[in-house]
Amino acid sequence: MDVIGVMSIDGCVIKSVRAREILDSRGTPTVEAEVCTNSGIKATASTPSGASTGKHEAIELRDTNDMSRFLGRGVLRAVTNVNEKIASIIVGRSCDNQQELDGLVSEADGTENMGILGANATTAVSMACAKAAAKIRGIQLYEHISELFNCTESPKNVMTTPVPLMNIVNGGKHAGSELALQEFMIAPVGARNFSEAVRMGSEIYHELKIILSNRIGKTAVNVGDEGGFAPAPIKSTEAVLSYISDAVEKHGYSLGSDVVFGIDCAASNFWNHDTEHYHIDGKSLDTGELLDYYRFLCELYPIKIIEDPFREDDPNSFVQITSKLAGKTCIVGDDIFVSHSARIDEGIKLGAANSVIIKVNQVGSLTRALEASRTASSKSWTIVASHRSGETTDDWLADFAVGIGSDGIKSGAPARGERAAKYNRIMQIEESKYELSLPKLVFKSNGFLK
Repeated sequence: MDVIGVMSIDGCVIKSVRAREILDSRGTPTVEAEVCTNSGIKATASTPSGASTGKHEAIELRDTNDMSRFLGRGVLRAVTNVNEKIASIIVGRSCDNQQELDGLVSEADGTENMGILGANATTAVSMACAKAAAKIRGIQLYEHISELFNCTESPKNVMTTPVPLMNIVNGGKHAGSELALQEFMIAPVGARNFSEAVRMGSEIYHELKIILSNRIGKTAVNVGDEGGFAPAPIKSTEAVLSYISDAVEKHGYSLGSDVVFGIDCAASNFWNHDTEHYHIDGKSLDTGELLDYYRFLCELYPIKIIEDPFREDDPNSFVQITSKLAGKTCIVGDDIFVSHSARIDEGIKLGAANSVIIKVNQVGSLTRALEASRTASSKSWTIVASHRSGETTDDWLADFAVGIGSDGIKSGAPARGERAAKYNRIMQIEESKYELSLPKLVFKSNGFLK
């Protein structure tokens, strides 16, 4: 029998916690934490970083006082907080008690948004502790997270793999183009399993590359932060959706049954405070006109996912679009909820969405992200586990998505190592279903066919 599998609970005691400054996919510093236990087990985890961030999400701690390093974007203060403050709190405690550890760190920070220790510091430590606990128990990280999510002593007998929501055209803050919408996603809902969904997404991605190259030129296939194409010559939402439709059908897939679309509007980014209008596709639209535009797009294309359609501080507009489109479209809240359980609960009461993005670093700990996921799940909201535009090759997001049974996972395009790492990990998890000792896995293929 594997030694880890029979290790006593004493092996969970945290012996040391260290952090270091590493680079994310944009070449910007972020935090990697390493947790070591008294049994010699080591686990590392790193924190991603968003470019398009909600004003209510937990705070990244940056070295803004030192412009001589990384243009003031360094994270040495966050690293020091791990090595000194957080280490002093959790060393000597069990890494198998996730809620206690995260609670102690949160209490030491003392703010709602991790403004003292930094969410980039606390997220890395939280995930490293979860990885260490899973290793010591001799189980997969997604099984461990499933137990934490479901508050049970064993993972569910049947678990699910999410639908990959692949951002194959980048706009907004993720690209140097004039496209207002931030993400144009494909969801291969007609696939039989996750691996097939990845294959379908990859085929469509490469077909789109050929189409853009032939019709527009090589500048159309430069890539953005999340691996999707960033075609500077294209300036309209409809044009992008038309090109993607051509790529889907050119490869023999059916729009609306094999593949559906998603858009992350990130509307706060194209809201003009002076005019109090949304500036999109060369137009200036008020809230009602923008809602009509979304409805028009949904009539033309199989858009089943609309994320952040209005600015984050306008819940009434979210209520309106949800009442109009929720019967056949997932209205997804990201910046409006920022993975915060209380904000999601308020959204449920208002009817401000029917779906939610969950990003662990938005709340600074695995425990808080699980609380938010439970709140959404209790009302049968669609849940999408999401990466950030500044990612690392750490693949813990994949295990998180499977562990909470999310309907979808956003990890960007099926390209760039930090994006593919998450998709590859879920394919690895899916392959493991043939091992009788692991739970049965089912692909959530119809979660976005409202």
